[in-house]
Amino acid sequence: MDKAEILKRAQAYIEAEADERFSNEVKELIAKEDYAELEDRFYQTLEFGTGGLRGIMGGGTNRMNTREINLATQGLANYVIKAFPERAKNGTLSAVVAYDSRLNSDVFAEATALIFAANGIKAYLFSSLRPTPELSYAIRQLGAQTGVVVTASHNPRMYNGYKAYWDDGAQVIEPHDKGIIEEVNKVTEVKTMTRVEAISTEKLVIIDKEIDEKFWDMCKAQLFRPELIKEKAKDVRIVYTPLHGTGGMHVMKVLGDLGLNVIPVKEQFEPDGNFPTVEKPNPEEKPALKLAVELAKKEKADGLMATDPDADRFGTAFPDKNGEWVLLSGNQMGALLMDYVLLSRKEFNKMPANPACIRSIVTSPFGDYICKKYGVTMFDCLTGFKWIAAVEANFEKDHSYNYVFGLEESYGYKVETDVMDKDGVSAAAMCAEMILYWRSQGKGLLEHLDDMYKEYGYFEDRAISQNFPGATGSETMKNMMASMRQNPPATLGGEKVIKVRDLMNDSKLPKSNVLQFYLESGTIVSARPSGTEPKIKFYINSMIPSGDGSDKWLAEAKNKAAVLCDGISSDIKAIIEKASK
Repeated sequence: MDKAEILKRAQAYIEAEADERFSNEVKELIAKEDYAELEDRFYQTLEFGTGGLRGIMGGGTNRMNTREINLATQGLANYVIKAFPERAKNGTLSAVVAYDSRLNSDVFAEATALIFAANGIKAYLFSSLRPTPELSYAIRQLGAQTGVVVTASHNPRMYNGYKAYWDDGAQVIEPHDKGIIEEVNKVTEVKTMTRVEAISTEKLVIIDKEIDEKFWDMCKAQLFRPELIKEKAKDVRIVYTPLHGTGGMHVMKVLGDLGLNVIPVKEQFEPDGNFPTVEKPNPEEKPALKLAVELAKKEKADGLMATDPDADRFGTAFPDKNGEWVLLSGNQMGALLMDYVLLSRKEFNKMPANPACIRSIVTSPFGDYICKKYGVTMFDCLTGFKWIAAVEANFEKDHSYNYVFGLEESYGYKVETDVMDKDGVSAAAMCAEMILYWRSQGKGLLEHLDDMYKEYGYFEDRAISQNFPGATGSETMKNMMASMRQNPPATLGGEKVIKVRDLMNDSKLPKSNVLQFYLESGTIVSARPSGTEPKIKFYINSMIPSGDGSDKWLAEAKNKAAVLCDGISSDIKAIIEKASK
């Protein structure tokens, strides 16, 4: 992009941005003649991806700021009005707005609510920060037509985001996402009003405990063994961290009501958008759980739980026989929760007719084997929990299957049907009961996981991410995917690639820029550019078929899988290095 075009876009932004904090940033960059930074801020406009609108906060069309929030909300409001003409006509449209602990989240959320209100859409705004799953729950409870949560989930502190939801409580997908973008691109005027005016005309309603209490009750209602919890809960000590996010009040309340002895990580308990104790507030990242592990060791806890800033992701760790703390992957905890939910439903005759579980295509096929044992059908879908919700929504429409569990490798689980997104709060409650159950059977969760490996086969999973920031980075990722399509690798990790699945040409799922390479052993390697961040992700889902069920077999299987995954990782890094030159 030449300097003249950069300056043209920058000037247009300055004139349109009402928040001087962001417009002044751009003015300073122009004064410094920092065209490299200006190009990064203006070479594109943020668009809805797998998680909605998300980006680094700051001035520019390629940044999260008040102008982008306003345009997105006005476009969303216009689309909702067109999608529900009868409600628009009789004045019964409504929206729910929530936000997390990130910097500017409260400002962006109120701006969103006031734009809805000015467009004749009653806005229900939470009185303070709330988890993403509660936003989804509130949409269904209040019968709203749309909803927004201001969050960047697990991203570093400089990010913020905007997730748009539809009337079923799930994130928007096709055709709504594209329809909203079309409306956003047509916006020439943003309607808004003052908070005082919005409240006085009852177009803005502040909500809190009336939704909170129902949400907590719903999380507890999913559990199977109240008597076991009542009898044994005090015997279990759990360390918990919300990583400076929204989960603190909710997880502590739900687990506290169950009678569990929960020990909070005090340094990370208060909401703080600066995330002072972590570089990335992500329970997938080992450094983020450093303080929690230290406290768990000190307190001789039985388990560790963590949620990300908007409390939709749920991470765990447990002590092994030697007292060393082991962080479970999303695939491992997902398999444990699925196994527990299915065995409990079967035991208590709560398995519905035509039961179904749903996983994303980059999630381990471990769950497929568990489902087969219990006579449950497993469906796969595109990456992102909105696609899991979309499959479940189809079940609700055609009454073909009954949802029982959903999971994705990135620490996302859903045990309920009242929420149409991943839920770290209900996952924490179910995990707590699962700990108690296996303890009553004389086992810890790590021991039971090994038993599952001996029964179904050993599964090891890895993920490799590479950032490609800026306009050149975007082009590099496009070229890398094009190269792998035209000349797919013949081998990975020394194993022959026997099949390539291109999700741009797949009859079963919507088009997506994803490639999957199937190896001789049954291992699957997936390549997928992120929909919310400037990076490409590779997923390795390896599988060693079950043997004689002995400890010796399991040790050999783990070693074999590690060697295979090391080899695949090396080949992937070579592909990335070649593309980066």
